[in-house]
Amino acid sequence: MFKNDQISNRLQVSWFAILFIAITVSCYFFPFGFTFLPKSFNTKIGLAAIGFIFVAYRCIQNRTIALDKDVFYAATIAFIFGLAGFISCDINHTSDYAYASYIASFATWLSAAYSTFIIIRFFHKKVDIPLVINYLAFVCVVQCILALVIDNVPAVKNIVDTYISQDTIADVKFLNEVKRLYGIGAALDPAGTRFSIVLLAMGFLMGKNELLKQKNWGSYLYWLAFLFISIVGNMISRTTIIGTVTGLVTFLHTSNLIKIHVNRYSVFMLIRLMVVLIVGASVIIYLYQTNDYVYKLLRYGFEGFFNWYETGTFKTDSTDKLNNNMWVWPEDTKTWIIGRGSWAHFGPDPGYVRFIFYSGLVGMVIFSLFFVYNAIACTLKFPSYSFFFLILLCLTFVIWYKVPTDLFLIYALFYCIDPEKKEILT
Repeated sequence: MFKNDQISNRLQVSWFAILFIAITVSCYFFPFGFTFLPKSFNTKIGLAAIGFIFVAYRCIQNRTIALDKDVFYAATIAFIFGLAGFISCDINHTSDYAYASYIASFATWLSAAYSTFIIIRFFHKKVDIPLVINYLAFVCVVQCILALVIDNVPAVKNIVDTYISQDTIADVKFLNEVKRLYGIGAALDPAGTRFSIVLLAMGFLMGKNELLKQKNWGSYLYWLAFLFISIVGNMISRTTIIGTVTGLVTFLHTSNLIKIHVNRYSVFMLIRLMVVLIVGASVIIYLYQTNDYVYKLLRYGFEGFFNWYETGTFKTDSTDKLNNNMWVWPEDTKTWIIGRGSWAHFGPDPGYVRFIFYSGLVGMVIFSLFFVYNAIACTLKFPSYSFFFLILLCLTFVIWYKVPTDLFLIYALFYCIDPEKKEILT
């Protein structure tokens, strides 16, 4: 995966440095806490504190306070969204300020992303999107491996459950009760959402990045990582399937395989995908038929496909619950417009329902515009990634159908990277 000129050849970064950076990226992308520290602290907060120190030092060194205009406009929209939530809380006399304080979450993610960027740049000197995606892909693979190890090695599980706090996602007791796989900070729909982001980015790079296409074993490793994250990621959270589908569609589109004149390296990339799929499918089918543990995990992770094959209807237990119990819409105009300043008694899942009950259509539209702006700003900053940011924006609205998650963490990283000078992927 890291057999890229940007990492092993041109920059000569040691594997120890790569491991250290990967741990930092994981602490950012999959934040977690420690049971022996206050619950309010987690790795994202720690990185944000370090980022604030970096920013303060830079301001003192330059004797000025400078804020990127794109970040300023994004922060303004985030503040307006929080203001809409605060007004809803005030009108409805509630004290649920989760989204009313969104500007604080925005600043925390941005500061944590900046410290992560600084650490990567310390070792690599030049940081660009492919380099960041490489690390994110590596971290996702490790999280999937960790999830399987934790579930199968009692000693490791005991250490993780004793010292690692997963409260940023869900209580460990709940994860064990529902018998779900989890890594370190990676569980449930937040993990599936982040796996989806990375799978989409990997699909784009495999379709567009000429250096990656020309590397035989490097591209095989990329496809193997893509398949592994897709399979184990779905066992952790079935939201991952969205990233698998969008990643493959993005690859097919950006590779120009449906055009008359096809780049031969794109054909090679497709052949490698077929080889990985055939070998991977053979191994999975064998394990499905001979290993009860793998059988149960696959039945859960791909429940919808099994039901479709066996009954002709694509459905899962979670989608049934979503349709029967969680899609509860407002019954009065006031709630539709400004919300009720809370969502606690309407369940944790459906994104659009949650946004509307919290701050109405006003808040939901503002929050939607926030991500539209992020996509536009990043497209202008990185023109050759325009299709990626378009699909990433679509991914946001698709995921909100079930999960009211915040995808700003990936934009925060891109805001830290210097804009590309040429409209080519290198």
